[in-house]
Amino acid sequence: MIQSLLIANRGEIACRVIRTARRLGIRTIAVYSDADADALHVRSADQAVHIGPSPVRESYLVGDRIIAAALETGAEAIHPGYGFLSENAEFAQAVQDAGLIWVGPDPASITAMGLKDAAKKLMQDAGVPTTPGYLGDDQSPERLKAEADAIGYPVLIKAVAGGGGKGMRKVDSAADFADALLSCQREAASSFGNDQVLLEKWVTNPRHIEVQVFGDSHGHVVHLFERDCSLQRRHQKVIEEAPAPGMDAETRAAVCQAAVNAAKAVAYVGAGTIEFIADGSEGLRADRIWFMEMNTRLQVEHPVTEEITGQDLVEWQLRVASGEKLPKRQDELSINGWAMEARLYAEDPVKGFLPSIGTLDTFELGEGGGVRIDTGVQQGAEISPFYDPMIAKVIAHGPTREAARAALEEALDDTAIWPLKTNAGFLVKALEHPDFVAARLDTGLIGREGDALMPPAHPDEEALAEAAASLSHGGALAGFRLNAPMSSEAAFLLDGEKLTIRFDPRQGRNEEPLEDVLVAQGGQVWRLTPWRAGGAGGADASDGAILSPMPGRIIAVSVTAGESVTKGQKLLTLEAMKMEHSLVAPFDGMIAELNVREGGQVSEGALLVKIEKEEGA
Repeated sequence: MIQSLLIANRGEIACRVIRTARRLGIRTIAVYSDADADALHVRSADQAVHIGPSPVRESYLVGDRIIAAALETGAEAIHPGYGFLSENAEFAQAVQDAGLIWVGPDPASITAMGLKDAAKKLMQDAGVPTTPGYLGDDQSPERLKAEADAIGYPVLIKAVAGGGGKGMRKVDSAADFADALLSCQREAASSFGNDQVLLEKWVTNPRHIEVQVFGDSHGHVVHLFERDCSLQRRHQKVIEEAPAPGMDAETRAAVCQAAVNAAKAVAYVGAGTIEFIADGSEGLRADRIWFMEMNTRLQVEHPVTEEITGQDLVEWQLRVASGEKLPKRQDELSINGWAMEARLYAEDPVKGFLPSIGTLDTFELGEGGGVRIDTGVQQGAEISPFYDPMIAKVIAHGPTREAARAALEEALDDTAIWPLKTNAGFLVKALEHPDFVAARLDTGLIGREGDALMPPAHPDEEALAEAAASLSHGGALAGFRLNAPMSSEAAFLLDGEKLTIRFDPRQGRNEEPLEDVLVAQGGQVWRLTPWRAGGAGGADASDGAILSPMPGRIIAVSVTAGESVTKGQKLLTLEAMKMEHSLVAPFDGMIAELNVREGGQVSEGALLVKIEKEEGA
């Protein structure tokens, strides 16, 4: 068994690999960039090596530095995780040339499956069913157009070196083909340095089915059953589950055997995933499931396979890389129950899923029976703009699909993260959607139901009641009903909107100064601010309170406390999401509060400046 392991990755997957390695008694070495100096994976490893600045092209994608770190620390092997250099055949070869063990498939296998057109031809030769289409060398627009016309519209144009949804275009008619082809080729050239494309028949009711395969250096290949990854947003997986709903034993046997044949065709060693596209218009049928591509690494969604099989796939990787045989034979593997995984991102669904950056002041993830959390961050961690904003994977396992779904929904419902925005509320809505509950799945579900999956703008009345009681210090407002005909009232602000609460004066009222309170519901978190005339709050800053519109960094402060300002005068400049935002005075007045300094980080909704109207104004 390997005795020391360098993990050439960061975040959640680095922490995941470290956990298994520690259980097996393997010494772990982490690598980190400037932005990750205090990251959880760095603190979790036995040793850590700095490899460069924050941008990935200056750190996590610099293979020479990673190999040097492994040699300097005496690591025997390198585990690439997923993403970054995990499917880079040149890096894998360089690792082996340096005398290190590569925890992954042979570089030749990575190369064979790296180009979609070559992989598809290889699969056809191996008898693996492939989607009808064109993958010829003639890339002239005229030939591609003629092939598309012959296949019949709609067709899908795909970059042969593509991935992650890039370099893909659906074309609905012959008239749209030329423009779509040019657009696809430009994106492919920019993203992958290769503008070649292939054509595939567009599947009208597509489901994304994938099979986990594993091979060893002794010629053995097994599968660990299938996963369904049909719930996607813009070709990015959102919720994955195993097994696939509606998969009968006969179809499972055919698809999983096709996956094993695919892995054997490239003498595959290690963990891999064979991805299929299925036409689900008449249920899952073996003759309507076709090979798409192979991912020559561990998948983000591998935990659902672990949960239904009881196997640790990272341990399998390490044992196979050490030269051992596969831990289990095919007849020793079976499915136990159901598992679902949701990818939790620091992003704002309401703002087009823009990443949300800043400090995780509150980071509470819902747990419970059958729920597993894989994360690479803790409360107080900084989410930077340099990396993918996935902050956790929430995985639920239960005896049935509904049990797993309900457990996952409950865990996400109990999640409370602040001040960063997350997609937790969106995930809850997706899990509650009638089509998902009934397993009526296809890859277009989120695209069709997008607006219906958006989280609510406000908490419900019951949650507001609890918040109001909290605001009153000790529940003096408990028992009120919103808009009830009572003689006294209190008010607070929610996203700049003034909400009035009427209450029974006989219950009394605490006159102590009120504080902000966070309200968590359905995976969403809101901040309620007590409303006072002339007090803080208000999105339009009409009361003189200038709040931060988003997390960011103050790059310029143009005023000082006590200074008189005029309406429209620039107060400060906020840098957020790589853009500069100028905040200006809403009226003539005086700077009563200045709560920021140049270079300081601020969270969304923070009170930056308070302006008071001067006498006589």
